Amino acid sequence: MPDMEALEPIRLTRDQEEAAALIEEWFLHLSNQIFVLCGYAGTGKTYLVDHVVRALGLKAGESAVFVTPTGKAASVLLRAGTPAGTLHSLIYTLEEEIEVNEDGEVVSERFLRFVRREKIPQEIKLIVVDETSMVSDEMLRDLLSYGVKCLFCGDPAQLPPVGGSNTLLSMPCCTLTQIVRQEENDPIVRLAAMARAGQHIPIGEYGEHAVVISARDFGERERARLFPKADQIIAGTNRTRARINADTRRYLGIPPESKLPIDGEKLICTLNNWSKALDRDKTFHLVNGIIGKCYNVRQQQDGLLQLDFQADFLCDVCRDLPADAGIFTEGQYFHGYGDKACLLESGVLVHERNAAMLRRFKVRREDTIDRFEFAYAVTCHKAQGSEYDFVIVFDESRFFEDSSRWLYTAITRAKKKLIIVR
Repeated sequence: MPDMEALEPIRLTRDQEEAAALIEEWFLHLSNQIFVLCGYAGTGKTYLVDHVVRALGLKAGESAVFVTPTGKAASVLLRAGTPAGTLHSLIYTLEEEIEVNEDGEVVSERFLRFVRREKIPQEIKLIVVDETSMVSDEMLRDLLSYGVKCLFCGDPAQLPPVGGSNTLLSMPCCTLTQIVRQEENDPIVRLAAMARAGQHIPIGEYGEHAVVISARDFGERERARLFPKADQIIAGTNRTRARINADTRRYLGIPPESKLPIDGEKLICTLNNWSKALDRDKTFHLVNGIIGKCYNVRQQQDGLLQLDFQADFLCDVCRDLPADAGIFTEGQYFHGYGDKACLLESGVLVHERNAAMLRRFKVRREDTIDRFEFAYAVTCHKAQGSEYDFVIVFDESRFFEDSSRWLYTAITRAKKKLIIVR
């Protein structure tokens, strides 16, 4: 049995000590495949899991793998020094299918689909799933089919997944509620606790790095100074989001007539394109919610753009992506979901429906038309799973049925500095 005390001395809270003992007992002696660890902001959930993995003699990235439902959630672990990937990359593989008739002629376009891997590496003894609130029950069933023990971690106070259900966090094996000593005086943790409890949060300063201010007092001068400095702005409605994005571009000195993104601007992908890998290892893909910067933006025919995109948590750059220009120029997308663009031998990018009209040019490549929008401000659901040093939250929780969850989720995106505008 691993000796928990043989490791470097770590002062755990009472909650953490009890949880560590339960996880150790489960992993070593119980047959249950699942252990669900819940914990609120500031309770040291991630720190505890790292400690237990080491105590059990497991090695992160090898015998113990850390996965999350999204690439942006995995980036939080990566930045903390924990090897992590997506749940999709661990248990699924992408296969291309082309339907042909008896004569071998193609009768339908190719499409990609996820296929569950027959097996995962044998050395994996424990799968740690972070941000469990974003895992659908369907994906859960596929994961458990391998028979490997799974430690699910999540915050039950956060927003549930969009378009899916999740029952795990409703039946935790243990829940961390005690704030760790390092976080006891953190104003962001305090504000999060107030939001979770549904308490009214008065306007005022909460320490040096957190403030709640009225929208009336957060005027043009303050917005012009702070919008460009914020790592992320979170809004409740798309109307507010669009206005903040337009204002931020103006504060950055971008002329209003320059509707298309320019090099270095912050964009968010709004369409899943699993066929497009963002990194050389093909661990992360261009999917809904990925935020990054664009470069080498070129306007093409048929309402198309071509651009390079670098996710904010990767060094690799994804080049020559075809994108819908309509959302930038007209406020709505020109092309349908899943439409494709053809890159001709001449270097011109056209919609697939027009490629046949240009027969004298050979099609070099065909790609799904991606969708991007400005991302200086995003909705709370889009920000979920991410963390940022400096966050501005426009509190529009009143528009949501579960207003406490919305505000709690928005507040807990901030790590060091927080402004709540209401």
